[in-house]
Amino acid sequence: MLITIFFVHDGTITGHHKQITGLAFSQNLNVLLCIWNIDGWEKKKMKAIQAPPGHTSPLIGETKVQFRNDQCHLLVSHESQIAVYDTQLECLNSWYPRDALSASISSAIYSCDGLLVYTGFLDDAIGIFDADSLRLRCWIAPSTYMPSSIVSGSGEIFPMVIAAHPSDPSQFALGMSDGAVHVIEPSDTEPKWGSLSSQDNGTLPTNPSSSALNSQPSETPPR
Repeated sequence: MLITIFFVHDGTITGHHKQITGLAFSQNLNVLLCIWNIDGWEKKKMKAIQAPPGHTSPLIGETKVQFRNDQCHLLVSHESQIAVYDTQLECLNSWYPRDALSASISSAIYSCDGLLVYTGFLDDAIGIFDADSLRLRCWIAPSTYMPSSIVSGSGEIFPMVIAAHPSDPSQFALGMSDGAVHVIEPSDTEPKWGSLSSQDNGTLPTNPSSSALNSQPSETPPR
């Protein structure tokens, strides 16, 4: 998997015929960032994403990219990791699934203020990370937002995409593989998502109970 930067210009970039899995424009840098599997176009910058420790086989699967609102940092998400890069494609921080969040990553996105990273996993869990350090602030178990009639953790139903609210940095929506949409935010008594204090003490942040968040599920569309 390669991350590549092009200078933006009018016209069509040709000469590449393999699948592209992610695109992101930078408003300030006048560049277009592309992701693909093998070499093809003439490139300005290129960087292969780092494999997790102990991972020896080539990385496969889709890679997604998003510029932070400061246009100076780039969020890269792959089923094996989330990572933050600078504009020179140097990896600043990375996080790999482990502990309570050991399933593969399905989607990740910055909050609207660029301070958090919301991350979905194939076992239906949600991780909320500090955007600068990628330290886990808290995680949300599927039982806190999915209907009890749906068996969670099977991998058959999982968040395929996450959308951050455009003006409320604490609210996000999950688009599920079964067509349902869940809008989630902290409860009024806990208006922010977790803290870094538990990480500083060397313990894993706990997941909020169902009473500690507000979830507004949509109805699953008929098939």
